[in-house]
Parts: sequence; structure tokens; C-alpha cells
Amino acid sequence: MRTPPNPHPAEEAPAGPSIDLNADLGEGFGRWTLTDDERLLSVVTSANVACGFHAGDAATMRRVCELAAAREVRIGAQVSYRDLAGFGRRAMDVPAAELAAEVAYQIGALEVFARAAGSRVSYVKPHGALYNRVVRDGEQAAAVVAGVLLADRTLPVLGLPGSRLHEAASAAGLPVVPEAFGDRAYRADGSLLPRGEPGAVVSDPEAVVERSLALAGSGVVTAHRGGTVAVRARSLCLHGDTPGAVDLARRVRERLEAAGIRVEAFV
Repeated sequence: MRTPPNPHPAEEAPAGPSIDLNADLGEGFGRWTLTDDERLLSVVTSANVACGFHAGDAATMRRVCELAAAREVRIGAQVSYRDLAGFGRRAMDVPAAELAAEVAYQIGALEVFARAAGSRVSYVKPHGALYNRVVRDGEQAAAVVAGVLLADRTLPVLGLPGSRLHEAASAAGLPVVPEAFGDRAYRADGSLLPRGEPGAVVSDPEAVVERSLALAGSGVVTAHRGGTVAVRARSLCLHGDTPGAVDLARRVRERLEAAGIRVEAFV
């Protein structure tokens, strides 16, 4: 059994250009599958594993943890509102104490399977509606942080740079990891264009590759209505539920490495 990786302050970047590649995995339920977990795990360095609230179940969580541990891919808890029917993308109002308990519950469930596989939960990332809510909602952000603290007071929190989530996590002494998206449109203020608006998802593969290179190399991206936005990130998200996700992820990684950017986990 391998020794689980020890956490360290994730905001201390290593010398030279490097980027972590993360993807949402385990987003199936019962006989229904969505992501090609095994192939994506041959490309990414961090796996955001669904913890059963927006997708995933016990058997899926166990399988993905075993696959990730075998490939030495870091395991992250992708926590969500309790919304299986809406895939965690519907706006919900959850009392702060309840949300904190549910975040801790999800982390704890995944930790069982990560430990059994010889690894551990190395970070936390909110999913979908919760991810977007905690960008600006201080109360919900504090509830997520409270849940992380209940589960493990050392876990880094992956999220949008400048978010209320990162403010709350930093104030609580948790490491924060800024994240960028090569396949999502950005507003001029650095926030993501909501999925319901036209152009929110970048579908052209070459555009995704070029945007990923710009984000990882120079920390900038073209905004939805023109102009550039500074997005300094330690991790780049590659969505696993889009058509051709594995091939696109592989292209992104190959181009990053060809440009001299190391692809490695942030913890």
C-alpha cells in the first residue's frame, strides 16, 4: 500500500511553469454512466470524484478511487447540493448548518474508498450550482468551508480565483487552489458565463486547446465580449461529460507539454 500524499500549502507554486489537470469523474449512477473514467485517468493529474449527491454511488466511488490510486492521480471530493435529478445544476436554498453537514458527509464517504485504495482525499471542489453560488454568496461559501473543516482541517479548496469560497477558506486557514476552464466562457470580471446563456460552453476543440495554453502559460483568457481577463490558476479543469472529452484532454496535455509547461498535481 502506498503512503498517501501529504498536503502542503497549495498556493506556493513550484519553480517554473506547471499546471494541474483536473476532471470530473465517477458521474454515473447504478447502470447509467457518463464519463470515461479509466481513459481520463490516463491524462489528468487530479480527479474530482462525484460523492453521491449530484451523481455517483458507492460502487462507482470505490471503482474510481481504485483506478485513480493505481495511476497515482490525486483524489478530490466533488461536493454538491443534494440533487441527483438535476445533476447538481439546479439552484437550491439549503440552510447553512445542513449544507455544512452534507459537505462533510460527502467528503467522509469518499475518504473511506480512497483510503481502502491506498490513497486519500487530497482536496475538495464544489460542483455545478454550488460551485457558482459560492463565488458570490458568502453564507453558502462559509457553510462549505465549515463542512470541509468538519471532515479535515488540512484539505485544499479548489475554486474560482477571487471567489467568496476562497476568501472564507483562506480566513479559516485552508489552502486554496485557483482554477481555470479552457472550455467555458468568461465575463470581463473573471466570472464564468452561466451555462444557460449562448456561448457559455466553448465547443471548438482547437479553441479549447489554445485557451488552455493561454491560461496555463500566461494566465489570461479572451472574455466573452472581447478583451482579455487575467486568470491566474494552479489547476485547469477538463470537463469529462462533453463529446470527445478524452481525446480533447489528451490534446490539451500534449500541447502543454510541448510548450514546456509541466503537467503535475498541485498536491
